[in-house]
Amino acid sequence: MNWGTLVATAFGAILGTGSTLAVDRSRWRRDHRSREYAARRELYGQYLASLSLAAHQLRDLRRHGTLTGDERMRRVGEALSESGAYQLRYQMLITAPDALEGPIEEAFGSIRRLRDRFDEPDVGTDPQWDSSLDAVSGAIGALKRAMRDDLATSP
Repeated sequence: MNWGTLVATAFGAILGTGSTLAVDRSRWRRDHRSREYAARRELYGQYLASLSLAAHQLRDLRRHGTLTGDERMRRVGEALSESGAYQLRYQMLITAPDALEGPIEEAFGSIRRLRDRFDEPDVGTDPQWDSSLDAVSGAIGALKRAMRDDLATSP
């Protein structure tokens, strides 16, 4: 029996199998990164939309000056919870890179501070309202820029 033929055949089989496994692993990693990028982009969009929705609902609620204090507080609480911002915030904190944690928390905190302005009886004429609303817009804008930077640097 010719050992050279047997060794060459075995070596060819090992080389072929190894290269197939390497190509499959590379394709899997590329597909995994692509799916992860798409999921993160989708989550980022959902979170920004939920924050914007909450800000819009609070701004709209301020216009309804005829509500009683209890009704106003109930609707304020509903505005934030119905927007989905609470749930998406936690998804963001476990999904997004650590560099986004500060902007995520600042944007959410600015919405909460805007919500807390409704604790005051004169929310309809509150002179600080516009600055609170500007703070929300600024925090959401900063978060959006940080998200874009993260997505731009993702492989």
